[in-house]
Amino acid sequence: MNVHFKLPFKKIQLLFGDLFGYSINESTVYKASQQCYNQLAESEEKIKLKVIEQEVVHADETGLRVNGKLNWLHTATSQLYTYLFVHKNRGAKALNSDKSILNKLRGWLIHDCWSSYFKFDKVKHGICGAHILRELEGLIENEKSRWAKTFKTFLMSVYEMPFEERIKRRHHIKTRYNLICHIADRLEPPPLKPPGKRGKYKRTKGRNLVERLISEQNAVLAFAFNYGVPFTNNLAERDIRPAKVKQKISNCFRTITGADIYARIEGFISTVRKHNRNVFSELYSTFEGKNFITS
Repeated sequence: MNVHFKLPFKKIQLLFGDLFGYSINESTVYKASQQCYNQLAESEEKIKLKVIEQEVVHADETGLRVNGKLNWLHTATSQLYTYLFVHKNRGAKALNSDKSILNKLRGWLIHDCWSSYFKFDKVKHGICGAHILRELEGLIENEKSRWAKTFKTFLMSVYEMPFEERIKRRHHIKTRYNLICHIADRLEPPPLKPPGKRGKYKRTKGRNLVERLISEQNAVLAFAFNYGVPFTNNLAERDIRPAKVKQKISNCFRTITGADIYARIEGFISTVRKHNRNVFSELYSTFEGKNFITS
């Protein structure tokens, strides 16, 4: 109730009072969560190993308020397994920490083009097409960008094209891609140096996007020429979205321990649902000392 259905402790107390005539103590709920967290340690390790074995893994992160401070919830997820962990950092420190498993991956890593992910050179990268489309749509609506509209139409046409057709037209697709990027590179304002000698060159959103499309062409088109590589990173986004809903209801986590408890239990429940198994039964089995992952 507290983790997956996001009910605050007070509402759980009210619910128990209405259903059973007795308001369960808040500390009882918390101790149960702690016990479940401890019981799921072996399950989490096996989930991590399963994710590492996958040919395609999705990664994402989202801000998480812990005791009033910004932390980050990270995920490495596949079609059947979800691994979540909390870290005070968003970038390289978190992704290379002992909690992360990204440095053990050897297949495809699908993400949203966050620069820290590209530092993992043992994997093949795929960029989320949905993120690119949103950026293109922003340029079309706010700046009336013609090249953005052209590239959006091109990207969608490739996405809707049968895989076998993409392979046959690989040269044509790449040529068209390079042509649009060449036009965009000429149309977008060049980086401007700020006043004074220090500081980064200022780039428009269009300039930033063009440079990414040019430098990461293989990752942008990964879905087009590699069977099984998805067009979007929606899987990872879905797996971390519940945390945003929980924060809206409960505001923030009181302690980092509470956030860690949430991440492990929610990752397990997400995995259970992906296997189309009964969540209540698997949690009950976990308290008994085993579940479908460890048995």
